[in-house]
Amino acid sequence: MAEAAEIPGTPSAPARRWFRRTAALLAGVPLLAGLAQLPAAPGARADSAPTGSRTVDVAIKTVTPTVPTADGTVTVSGTVTNDGDSTVQDAYVALRVGPRMNSRTAIADAARRKGYDPAQDGTEIRGEYSKEIGALRSGASRDFRLSVPVEQLNLTNAGAYQMGVSLTGQTTERRWDQVLGIERTFLPWQPSAATKKTKLTFLWPLVSSTHLTARTGTDEQQSPVFRNDTLKDELAPGGRLQRMVALGKDLPVTWVIDPDLLATADAMTKPYEVRGEGDDTVAGKGQQAAEQWLGDLQRAIEGKEVVALPFADPDLASLAHRGKNHGALSHLQTATELASTTVESVLGITPRTDFAWPVDGAVDPSIIDVATSAGARNVIARSDSLQETGGLLYTPSAARQIGGGNTAVVADARLSTAFSRGMPTAESRTLAVQWFLAQSQMLTLQAPENQRSILVAPQRMPTARQVEAMATALRSLSGNRWSQPQQLRATATAEPDPAATQRVPGRGAYSDALRGRELPASAFKTVQETHTALDQFQQILSVRDRVVTPYGTSILRGMSTSWRGEGRQAENFRNAVQRDLKSLTGLVRLIPKSTITLSGRSATIPVTVQNGLRQDIKGLELRLVSSQRNRLAVGEGQPIRVEGGHSQSVKFGTTAYANGRVRVTAQLYTADGQAYGGEMHFEVNVTESTSTVLLVIAGGVLLLVLAGIRIYLQRKRAAHSDESNKDGGEHGDGVRAESEDPAGDMGEQADENAAPDAVVPGQPSDPTPDTGSQSAEPSGSGEKVDH
Repeated sequence: MAEAAEIPGTPSAPARRWFRRTAALLAGVPLLAGLAQLPAAPGARADSAPTGSRTVDVAIKTVTPTVPTADGTVTVSGTVTNDGDSTVQDAYVALRVGPRMNSRTAIADAARRKGYDPAQDGTEIRGEYSKEIGALRSGASRDFRLSVPVEQLNLTNAGAYQMGVSLTGQTTERRWDQVLGIERTFLPWQPSAATKKTKLTFLWPLVSSTHLTARTGTDEQQSPVFRNDTLKDELAPGGRLQRMVALGKDLPVTWVIDPDLLATADAMTKPYEVRGEGDDTVAGKGQQAAEQWLGDLQRAIEGKEVVALPFADPDLASLAHRGKNHGALSHLQTATELASTTVESVLGITPRTDFAWPVDGAVDPSIIDVATSAGARNVIARSDSLQETGGLLYTPSAARQIGGGNTAVVADARLSTAFSRGMPTAESRTLAVQWFLAQSQMLTLQAPENQRSILVAPQRMPTARQVEAMATALRSLSGNRWSQPQQLRATATAEPDPAATQRVPGRGAYSDALRGRELPASAFKTVQETHTALDQFQQILSVRDRVVTPYGTSILRGMSTSWRGEGRQAENFRNAVQRDLKSLTGLVRLIPKSTITLSGRSATIPVTVQNGLRQDIKGLELRLVSSQRNRLAVGEGQPIRVEGGHSQSVKFGTTAYANGRVRVTAQLYTADGQAYGGEMHFEVNVTESTSTVLLVIAGGVLLLVLAGIRIYLQRKRAAHSDESNKDGGEHGDGVRAESEDPAGDMGEQADENAAPDAVVPGQPSDPTPDTGSQSAEPSGSGEKVDH
């Protein structure tokens, strides 16, 4: 909102103003006293239309050039809007150049100042360089454009000058010229290059929120499943990340990349799915945008310095303050190793991984310890956290030796936050650019003979508008009048200023606002539980990457800095990863059994293992445990290997010692002896029937013996009869005598009715269908199961 102030009209104006104000005050005292006792009217407005210095809003939309030259012209354009209740008459706008700022603090104070001050806002430049507006009705807006030669601006020595545009006019109540609105900005003036220019490092972060889930499609390619398809909008022309690549390719910046963004974009270059309602998914539509963006990025970073953050940009402060007690620190090492391989795989370059970047550069001893625990030796801090306490009158170089062979690279807070505010309008972007330029120039002028290395670390995820403003500011510095670009590596290894503060602030100095947005301890507990489950699950897989890669990276994503301020969504994401993994491990299970009956002293019990995965499993052992070993003993555990999508029946030998019901527990175990899945219980009913079986067998044997004796006697008698007939033929009258031997008839009947090889069957000892032939070997792979 622009500010306004009255301009004195005549030499007696002060006296008249004093008289009017005093009279109005005296007359209004009784009225105010009465009004103070009256209740406010229902629905009455708490605020009224702006008046006086707030009557007209002046918006500066462009300043061209951002840094003028001696023979050039400064052009300022914008809009004035009458926010008052009445028409402004005889209005005009003019440029004002105030004094040269003498410090960085003076620049900050001038930007915050409210109200018009003739001594500080300077004299307006009238005549042909002003613009007549005329009558400006309430609510009306009018564009303006002012062009003033630099020689008319009264710029002398190098420095940042306050520059403003004011609207002067009259109102119905005040029929004299007065400043009804003013907007201020800054104009850096550098007639000749600085002797020792500041070496400036500007980080260009490519970071996004979490988009990939742990789930994959049911197709053979295992298409990745995304939480949403918003990343395609960031990568498409005009999107935030597309603008960062398009603008950054021509800027002297250090690229700071979250490898998870590269992995996600790379996954989008192939067919992918997006989670819809419930468990439904729809086809993703960002394939072309992802391919184009990755190609543009590869070309943009050629010959540039690239720093890779740990994969998924873990929240270092949250890890330090809330994650150490839950074993989460080990994941930081994994994220760092994965960072390098991901960047190499997607972009074909080897990035630097020795820099850690806590949120907003806020540090304390525990954050430093965590940040450097995974190999980083440089921690990007910020000067509003690691503050100067030595009373220096200038901004020192960024590098500070903080012990243990570690370096804090301290970013300048004012420059780093110059583009952090929302910038929906051209006005906000222009003011941010001019502020940044003024602050960077004043930094050099603080100690012109002391060349320093300065770091700028903007917000992690700037909007497209903020990116455009940052690019404009960096292009304005391309003339190298007071600064020159430098890579992050050089800034980190620059000679530290011996007078600069080296001490890391204590934990109590950490911002309460930042602490309140940290990931909770429960987040790291869930992360660790999921990691433990995945570690156990991968032991049985024949193709581990198909599971370990999506779930392992999703575990890291659950600790991402991008979840700050998104507590509910972050919790849902972590719980979904844990739930999906549990569902996946549950596809390898024991098929429940009902009560079975064993008859006899020994038999076998089959137990079926089902593998609902699309890959083979191995490394499991199935064990059965009898609750009453004195009643029923079970054989040793057996190794399990089941093809994907199949089941396998494993048979255990048993020995019964007594009748009755026995509870048996089946449990799968991994190679390291950890129980896999839940226990499966069933009952075995042992029925001891040995006496009956022996009687049946004895009866059968007796029948066989009797049948054998009978056959023997029949054959012996037949042989004897043949001998007698032979003798009678030799001594008789030649007529054969027929013998009436009933035994011979009986023998013929036995031959006809009983075969010598027949066996009389007995009662089986183990008729139950739940048992099978005793075998130590597993049965076949069984039938295929559906997912």
